[in-house]
Amino acid sequence: MADAFSWAKSLHIISVIAWMAGIFYLPRLFVYHATAEIGSDKSETFKIMERRLLKAIMGPSMMATWIFGLWLVYLLDAYFDLWFMLKFSLVVLMTIYHVMLSRHVTKFAQDQNKNSERYFRIINEIPTLLMVAIVFLVIFKP
Repeated sequence: MADAFSWAKSLHIISVIAWMAGIFYLPRLFVYHATAEIGSDKSETFKIMERRLLKAIMGPSMMATWIFGLWLVYLLDAYFDLWFMLKFSLVVLMTIYHVMLSRHVTKFAQDQNKNSERYFRIINEIPTLLMVAIVFLVIFKP
């Protein structure tokens, strides 16, 4: 049987992959939703897709990422390591980005989106930058 570290690391990686898939996909849905006519079948379909992605995949995988990540930090006793403190800060920013996306889901659901498809294309780059920095911190542990 694998040790606790292997379980925590495996479950953390699986959770991160699921969360990041949603983090990358949801703004792409917004790009197309922003061009859909309010009340159209297309718009209503996007509302369902966005809500399900957020509630069924992104929310649970974000929580699992946090739980298994904190378990790893406990096992590594890395609370005060520079790489961890920096990574933790970036994961907090990713979580804030997640919350921002959830607010956009609410705005679309209420037909109150005021942002353009260009806005959503631009904000879709934020998680990529955060992810690159997080991966480098984890691999190189400065």
